[in-house]
Amino acid sequence: MEASRDLEQLLRDMTPVVAAPAYVFCSFADRRLPAGVNAVCLFNEAEGLTAILDQSDADRLGIAYDFTARMITLTVHSDLAAVGFLAVISTKLAQARIACNVVSAFYHDHLFVPAERVDDAMNILRALSAPLGAAEA
Repeated sequence: MEASRDLEQLLRDMTPVVAAPAYVFCSFADRRLPAGVNAVCLFNEAEGLTAILDQSDADRLGIAYDFTARMITLTVHSDLAAVGFLAVISTKLAQARIACNVVSAFYHDHLFVPAERVDDAMNILRALSAPLGAAEA
């Protein structure tokens, strides 16, 4: 799978897919993830360890969180040096007043959007990836 930097190709081939669970963002000042918890993403910040967890794990363990999201994976293999891809997407989502937290991994970009807005976000992403003129047909 070769990474792409071509903006048109990235938009055309992004093929967004929604993950089944709801995810939440949590912070651990002691930088320790509780035993038995598998994070989809970890990031060390000055204030502590940020973890993106399955909401059911956080609820089960009584872990505090503020933001409940659904994860949309853009399945196209985007080059980490691609320019403009996420800017186009985040601009369209912002115009619809949809918050978006992006995690770019080695192969794909992952969008965390408010759980209650996932369908709206998917409609916007599908429209962005539709071939030019397809909406007019």
